[in-house]
Amino acid sequence: MGTNILAIAGGVGGAKLALGLSRLLGPGELTVVVNTGDDETFHGLHVSPDLDTVMYALAGMTNPETGWGIRGDTFRTLEALGRLGAETWFRLGDIDLATHVRRTELLRAGRSLSEATRELTAHLGIAHAVVPASDDPVRTIALTGEGDLSFQDYFVRRGCEPRITGVRFDGAEAARPSPAFAEALESADAIVFCPSNPVVSIGPVLAVGGVREAIERFGGPRVAVSPIVGGQALRGPAAKMMAELGEEVSCAGVARRYVGVCDALVIDTVDAAEAPSIEALGMRVLVTPTVMRTDDDKDALAREVVGFVETWRAEPERASRRG
Repeated sequence: MGTNILAIAGGVGGAKLALGLSRLLGPGELTVVVNTGDDETFHGLHVSPDLDTVMYALAGMTNPETGWGIRGDTFRTLEALGRLGAETWFRLGDIDLATHVRRTELLRAGRSLSEATRELTAHLGIAHAVVPASDDPVRTIALTGEGDLSFQDYFVRRGCEPRITGVRFDGAEAARPSPAFAEALESADAIVFCPSNPVVSIGPVLAVGGVREAIERFGGPRVAVSPIVGGQALRGPAAKMMAELGEEVSCAGVARRYVGVCDALVIDTVDAAEAPSIEALGMRVLVTPTVMRTDDDKDALAREVVGFVETWRAEPERASRRG
């Protein structure tokens, strides 16, 4: 296609579009940067849930019923851990555990998270670059009336039940973008924010030291796909979190979060009436089906997004911006 895309992703929605982009773009044309604010240690193992969700999607391994985890996985090891008194609320499958064991081995041997991820993706047969947002620890903390909760405690163990008053990204200010992320910020032709939770999937990436500033001065098109469709999140707690933070739960509300780092928002056809509100923020709008239930849907949305970017880049005023 001739367009080098930097895609920023987290969660199931992000993994779906990342897969569509990977089926459209060559290995040298796509870098998928993934949120690591959800990372946690379970049973002594370093677990990177968003990285794993994206890796499994690109490797064709995803459990189609959940959108995360591995197709056909079992949980006998977790059941045995439970019989031995271990906490088992975070579901780690038997095949999935191999990923975490190997990642932890590599990290304990002194490899960076980027290096460990590169080795894992190579062995999974993934040709495209899947990289962590940072090799430094960044941890998302949900601020609630019951106290501060680690993201997995809030999201999985508590099922997003506590009302949030804010989020905090511990370590983000001191963290730096991973080497491949930093390189993509300099060399990519366009940035695509996948339809991921803007609060806790994209938010931690933007909070990494220097990232927001780099994206603000980025010379190419910056396009986001709204994870809110018809006033609801297709998956996860994005709508609940935005409402509890006093934000409008709509694609226009998503657009307001991206002011300064985004030039255009892709919204679903059901939200076409919101286009003027988004354009009033200084953003372009692409209206197209965004719900990805099948691989064909993922491919179609990827084609729409990349076509939008390529048409935009061809405009004389855009072509001169990076110069």
